Amino acid sequence: MTRIKFCGLRRADDVIVASRLADYIGFVFAPSKRQVTLEQAAELRQLVPTTVQVVGVFVSPTLQEVEAAIETVGLDLIQIHGVMDEAIRRQTKIPIIQALVAGATSIDTEADYILYDAPEAGSGQPFDWSTDLTSTRPMFVAGGLTPSNVAAAIARYQPFAVDVSSGIETEFQKDQQKMLAFAHAVKGR
Repeated sequence: MTRIKFCGLRRADDVIVASRLADYIGFVFAPSKRQVTLEQAAELRQLVPTTVQVVGVFVSPTLQEVEAAIETVGLDLIQIHGVMDEAIRRQTKIPIIQALVAGATSIDTEADYILYDAPEAGSGQPFDWSTDLTSTRPMFVAGGLTPSNVAAAIARYQPFAVDVSSGIETEFQKDQQKMLAFAHAVKGR
């Protein structure tokens, strides 16, 4: 069964609903309209059951930024867009999701997971689905996914997990009905 990651969560009610529907909850620490502070994420983290893994999302972070988030929030995984400092890979004790632009030249990575995304992460725009995606690591697919197209993305790529943020929003706020519809589309109900 394809796993689900709901990303960019900022409100307690949304975290509670997402925790019932998703396998992963993502908190964005990079500059974004979805960004949360470490303190906000730590507070929201308390609402997430141990059956759901918490992911910290970063863009080209330093080792110190990653370590502070792991310590303060209690992250289970980190997701890195942009450049990944080798020290993070060598010294971080939790799994790493390396985000790549779908269709870009493949890079050799020792990350635990690969996430293929649109050129502008969080934009709600899909990448070109005629693009072939391959990975020797478990693969997440993101980029413009919605309740109406996620089943097609799963059929096309058979990913380990799907990752959604803007596709479950209405006016830049998480929409719990869209979250439920997305989960049902993934699980085939």
